[in-house]
Amino acid sequence: MDQAANGSGIGQPVRRREDLRLVRGGGRYTADENLPGQVFAVMLRSPHAHARLRSIATDRAKAMPGVLAVLTGADVLADGLKPIPHKPWSPHPAETKLRNRGGVAPFEAPHHLLPADKAHFAGEAVAMVVAQTVNAAKDAAEEIQIDYEVLPAVVETAAAARQDAPRVHDEAPTNVCFDAELGDAEATEQAFARAAHVTRFETWVQRVTGVPMEPRAALADYDAATGRFTVYAGNGGAVRLKTDLAIILGVEPEQVRVLMGDVGGNFGTRGMIYPEFAAVAWAARKLGRPVKWVIERSESFLSDYQARDLVVEAELALDAKGKFLAMRGSNLGNLGAHTTNFAMVQKGVQMMSSIYRMPAAHFRPAPRCRTPRRRGPIAAPAGRK
Repeated sequence: MDQAANGSGIGQPVRRREDLRLVRGGGRYTADENLPGQVFAVMLRSPHAHARLRSIATDRAKAMPGVLAVLTGADVLADGLKPIPHKPWSPHPAETKLRNRGGVAPFEAPHHLLPADKAHFAGEAVAMVVAQTVNAAKDAAEEIQIDYEVLPAVVETAAAARQDAPRVHDEAPTNVCFDAELGDAEATEQAFARAAHVTRFETWVQRVTGVPMEPRAALADYDAATGRFTVYAGNGGAVRLKTDLAIILGVEPEQVRVLMGDVGGNFGTRGMIYPEFAAVAWAARKLGRPVKWVIERSESFLSDYQARDLVVEAELALDAKGKFLAMRGSNLGNLGAHTTNFAMVQKGVQMMSSIYRMPAAHFRPAPRCRTPRRRGPIAAPAGRK
């Protein structure tokens, strides 16, 4: 590690630059940032995986000591905030391109900062309290009275894709947001017809979450004189966060400044904007005060974006000598409650053949596959985060 890299650098050690500062406690994360006059936000989260919000009574919470605002989904709509502009498809040119069957656009669920109609997963923020202190905000959140109409929920991936499953989003005909097919169907069927051996495999890649060392946090300030926002947040990229915030808040990107220090674990869960990042900026504009929010670990487990959850069924055709002839099957990916990312099916189908030469492959509906009812590289929200 003490030898300097030279030339192309291939085969040479690369000295790490950041370790000493971090192990000595010199890291600076979003939660370390503070601004004069800042106040604090706390999110009230749904205990139900699927529930209609009949009413939200906030009067008692607003009357609590130190409380400055109690905001709900009705306020989000009244202020004209736009839904989160999720970009579920990977833009990388090497990624497998999937097209929805029938040529229609995939269903992309509108994801508001706070829902006005119903909670779509356990842990979804349904109200935000802003107060002089964190404890004052927590106390006030306990005084919010919500009349929930608990609705049927399903969390098992294959079950969520069935036609008769409870729908997460009322405006969608089913929980399947897109159903694609990929490959050469005819060549694959011919290969299976002449195969000496066919082996079939079913598996499930379990749901995971990133669990970064630094939980999510955000601090936002608004300058009324210039109409400019300043947002501190640990995320996968400041430029995307800047443009997404501008869209949600209804301003030009030049009016949003994003500052990122150290990020304690930049897994895939950090790659997208979260409702709370825009919510604190919105609150800062409404109140004329910097607003800070730091999530707690128990909240993170419920509300951080999650990944994987892929139900895979595959068949492999081989000749008499064990040479691969073709592969077919399906990938069914569980997005959770919102269409944040289609990576599990994009990457799933492109990696199915692994490092092996596969003369023909096709992923499409197949009667011999038992579950789910619709086949192919499918993405299905399933009523959980």
